[in-house]
Amino acid sequence: MTDRQPAHLASLTDKERAVYEWQMWVPDFGESGQEKLKSASVMVSRVGGVGSVVAYQLAAAGIGQLVLAHAGDVKPSDLNRQLLMTDDWIGKPRIESIRRRLLELNPRLKIISVGENVCPSNAGDLVAQADLIVDCAPLFPERFAMNEQAVRQQKPMVECAMYELEAQITTLYPSRTACLNCLFPEAPPNWKRQFPVFGAVSGTVACMAALEAIKVIAGFGQPLFNRLLKMDLRDMSFHRLQISRRPDCPTCGELPGQAASKSIDPARER
Repeated sequence: MTDRQPAHLASLTDKERAVYEWQMWVPDFGESGQEKLKSASVMVSRVGGVGSVVAYQLAAAGIGQLVLAHAGDVKPSDLNRQLLMTDDWIGKPRIESIRRRLLELNPRLKIISVGENVCPSNAGDLVAQADLIVDCAPLFPERFAMNEQAVRQQKPMVECAMYELEAQITTLYPSRTACLNCLFPEAPPNWKRQFPVFGAVSGTVACMAALEAIKVIAGFGQPLFNRLLKMDLRDMSFHRLQISRRPDCPTCGELPGQAASKSIDPARER
C-alpha cells in the first residue's frame, strides 16, 4: 500500500510466480506489487452478493489474508448472486461455505472467518486485523460502525453498493477524502433490507471494488479518491462525481485537510 506498506514484504515462491505471472506483466505492478498483495490483509463485510465476488477476486489475485464477517445460514434466495454459496450447503452456515470455496481456489490464503455481521462491539477488532476494508454490508449501522473504525484506525475503505441495475463505488481514505458519514449524515429512513437484484450487477461493482483494493494496496493506478462512480447498467451509463469532506462531519471533521461536501443519494445495496 502506498504509505501503509509492511516493514518487510513477503517474498514470492516459485509456485506463486507461476500462478500470478500474467498479472505481474501489468505495467507499474510487477513482482513488487504482487509481494505487496501477499503481505496485505483485507477485511470484507459482508460476503454476500457483492462481498463474495470481492473476496473471490482478491483470493485469485493473491492477497495474503482475508478477514471475513458474515452471519446466518445459506438460503435458496442467496444462490442467484452469492457465488461462494452452493445448493448442497442450504441450511448450513454461510461462513463455512465461504471459507471452503475460497481455499479451494487459493489454499495459500490465510482466512480469519467470523460467523457474525459487523456491529459496534466487534468492528474495532475486525478492522484492526486488516490494512484495508471493503464495505459490502447492506445495512447502515454496519457501514457506519466500519466507517468509524476506519477513520479512528486510519484505514482506507472501499465503499460499494448496488440496487436493481444501478451501482456506485468510491474509495475512502482518512485525512485525504470524505468518509461515509460525510456522504450519508444519517441512515436513509426508507431503506429496506430486501431489494431487487441481479447477480451480474453485484458482480460488476464487486470486481471494481476488488480492483480498487488492489490498486490502493499495490500503489499503482488512480483509485477513486474523492470521486464517486455511479453506473446504470440498464443503459450502460457511467458518471463520476466529485466528493469532498464536510467540516462538520462528526466522524472525520477533526482530521486535517478538510473541505465542504454535499450529501449524495444512497445506493442501496449490497
